Amino acid sequence: MIKLFKGTTILCVRQENSVAMAGDGQVTLGDQIIKAGARKVRRLYKGKVLAGFAGSTADAMTLLERFEARLEENSGDLMRAAVSLVKEWRLDRALRKLEALMLVADEEHTLLLSGAGDVLEPENNVAAIGSGAGFALAAARAFMESSDKKASDIARRAIEIAADICIYTDKEITVEVIGE
Repeated sequence: MIKLFKGTTILCVRQENSVAMAGDGQVTLGDQIIKAGARKVRRLYKGKVLAGFAGSTADAMTLLERFEARLEENSGDLMRAAVSLVKEWRLDRALRKLEALMLVADEEHTLLLSGAGDVLEPENNVAAIGSGAGFALAAARAFMESSDKKASDIARRAIEIAADICIYTDKEITVEVIGE
């Protein structure tokens, strides 16, 4: 079962030849905002892969480092790197306790990765994780159906809408794009 995390919203939008990933910057500790401008979306493997994370910051950073190593080992093959990471995440005694989710994307695939062993390729060219995921996902799908906005504009605006609803999401947004 995929656990929902309080504390962030990450959204990936795929449109024609581009993919955009956006994330808010809010870091909370309990009911207090600790930081507003954290960067939860990164470019990996020579700028060809986007990765975003939700959950415990230390856990997410550990997974991000391991995923980057898997990308190097697999010459940038996103699917192989993702499967390799998730196997290790699920089977390794220490990694199994990490509380985080990841969204990763390249020019061909968008994948949601979890410690439960999930490597999911979401439908409808939109995927989201974190506490504001449902809000951002709904907004992005509506924009995809009703506008001709670029993927990066859709991703940014959907996170802004989520921030208006979700108390764990702010409007300090990072957007990374491949192919736009």
